[in-house]
Amino acid sequence: MSQEIENHDNHNDSGNRPFSSVMTRYLSRRRMLQGSLGLAAATLFTDFGLSAAIRQASANPSSRRLVLGFESLPGSMTDAIVVPEGYTAQVLVPWGTSLEGGNAGWQQNLHMTPAFQARAMGMHHDGMYHFPLDTQHASRDFLLAINHEYIDQTALWAPQDGPTNGDEGARPADEVRTEINAHGVAVVRLRRDDQGHWAPVAGDAHNRRITSATPMELSGPVRGTPWVVTAWSPDGTRVRGTNNNCACGHTPWGTYLTCEENWPEVFTAQGELTPDQARLGINGERGRYGWESADDGEQGEFSRFDNTPRGDDPAKDYRNEARGFGYIVEIDPYDAGSAIYKRTALGRFRHEGCWPGRVVEGMPLTFYTGHDSRNEYIYKFVTRKHWQQSDANRPGEAYDRQAIGARYLDEGTLYVARFDADGTGEWLPLSVDAIIPRGEHKGRRLGELFEDQAGIIINTCDAADLMGATPMDRPEWGTVDPHSGMVYMTLTNNSKRTEEDSEASFTGEGDALAMGSGYATAPVNAANPRADNTYGHIIRWQESSDDPTRMRWEPFVFGGSASDADSNLSGLTDVNAFASPDGLWFDDRDNGEGILWIETDNGLDKGRENAVAEMTNDQVLAVVPGAMTGDGQPAINAQNQAQLKRFAIGPNEAEVTGIFATPDRTALFINIQHPVNWPAANTEDATQAAQGQVRPRSSTVVIQKRDGGRIGV
Repeated sequence: MSQEIENHDNHNDSGNRPFSSVMTRYLSRRRMLQGSLGLAAATLFTDFGLSAAIRQASANPSSRRLVLGFESLPGSMTDAIVVPEGYTAQVLVPWGTSLEGGNAGWQQNLHMTPAFQARAMGMHHDGMYHFPLDTQHASRDFLLAINHEYIDQTALWAPQDGPTNGDEGARPADEVRTEINAHGVAVVRLRRDDQGHWAPVAGDAHNRRITSATPMELSGPVRGTPWVVTAWSPDGTRVRGTNNNCACGHTPWGTYLTCEENWPEVFTAQGELTPDQARLGINGERGRYGWESADDGEQGEFSRFDNTPRGDDPAKDYRNEARGFGYIVEIDPYDAGSAIYKRTALGRFRHEGCWPGRVVEGMPLTFYTGHDSRNEYIYKFVTRKHWQQSDANRPGEAYDRQAIGARYLDEGTLYVARFDADGTGEWLPLSVDAIIPRGEHKGRRLGELFEDQAGIIINTCDAADLMGATPMDRPEWGTVDPHSGMVYMTLTNNSKRTEEDSEASFTGEGDALAMGSGYATAPVNAANPRADNTYGHIIRWQESSDDPTRMRWEPFVFGGSASDADSNLSGLTDVNAFASPDGLWFDDRDNGEGILWIETDNGLDKGRENAVAEMTNDQVLAVVPGAMTGDGQPAINAQNQAQLKRFAIGPNEAEVTGIFATPDRTALFINIQHPVNWPAANTEDATQAAQGQVRPRSSTVVIQKRDGGRIGV
């Protein structure tokens, strides 16, 4: 994402031991697992659900069959995509692509209107997933669901040299409507021809735009409670829009999960803030885009972004409007007229994404999610209902998938993670009967402080503080190996992590635990080996098959530069050095193996100042976890890091994000977000640099082999 919307400030002053502290102790005790579930890891995880076949394959490198089949790329800093020899990269459905077709085409000087933007691809593509229309053609004809995280006002309003009254004064209503319509989600049908060229199917009945104004249903514990009563929804059951949709997820019944991340800044509230407003970052200043300033709106169309109480009755103002945001949002991509649901049981915070765990008949489902802010937490939701294969997706068929979603996602247990220094960890329940283990409220139930589950959900972060969760270095994307159940998660960076002996500073008043306040800076207490964690890292964990609240964890790889030896804990070289890992996807292949794809976002949190940013743009890397070996070090280390290869590089100043492959693995889809001079005009070749300055457009890119073979091998 761009610095325009970044607010990963630490709003957590819980005093819980930060993950950096835990990591330091873990490293110092030499408790590192051997790489990629080698012999030591196989032994350590014996009681955590690894099958004998997986352990045997991991312990015997000669039995592994999957090998990366490309040369690692040298760094690149150009206005173009770079891919390995023998590959192509095609620009697909960039911002402004009409979903209806006809004469409404893109032009460099196109003036955006609310109506056009409401039926065209939005700005700043991010998380995405594919949904087949049938099993036979799943790799060449499917529905793409894709997030549009935020807007670039400079590019959006380029023909008029920027937005009107962007910093002060009343914004024009139609400009605000256009910006609102550039956010959200798109569903678009994509089809590949016999020559390997991809294109949207204009005018398809499935094509749909979902924006920051689309009416949605609240479901789960918060629905119908006083917390979410507004003038537009006096019964507290509905809300308008989804905003700042970052990463994503999907369900085994065929729905798309989009996740609301940096949404608090579009709201404002004057006067004393409530604890949840303060903790999540709503403030009394002008909203990010000044949407609340526009006139002539209907039914609170614009005034809803101002959460200041206007009287004694919440049903007559919008003090609770923002409490309808911060959720996992479920969309049925197969039915363009279906209702959209915010599944509140999965917690309320700055969700990065939502990744499904292993799917096993007769067992509960698990979804993992991270709070992408400095020193916040990792969560999981475990469904009350056990999985039934009869609920599995039937591609292309019309039926009520949201009814299935309600059965799984509206009831269950939300947990937050604690990572301990001995390489174990525990999932702590955020439920009314959970007993607070320490501090001022030790021995009390969460329900005594928050009244009910709805109160816990609205104040998820404060509840996690009380339970003693481990503050992390900006948890972003996760992914799960469907064979072993191993979970991977990126910890992007943390410039607010200070030295071990430094004093913490807080966003609220005083230095004691208080509802709604958080760290401004937090010291290294014992665990992440790097204060001022510029480069970031990836961890992984395995949960016990007997007790899924228990886990074993290890560091998988540390970002770093070959020129920065003190921080290069994984021994990276110039052809695989990276910083700020963000996107992540486990690409399941043959023989119980797979490729872990890693994407980076090295433009924030001092990213442009680190050594990696001086030699390459953001990138896509690949590694076969099963091919790793280790000796008391991170899973990827100086002895085996050559297995980690740089596969693709983005254009200047762009983040690489969003990732999946077709089921036959012949096409890899990624997104390029916030480029400054890309894509080149009048071509779909993503590897061509622009001639002169163009109006930048975030876009999907599809990477394929020229010979039509499988990607990466």
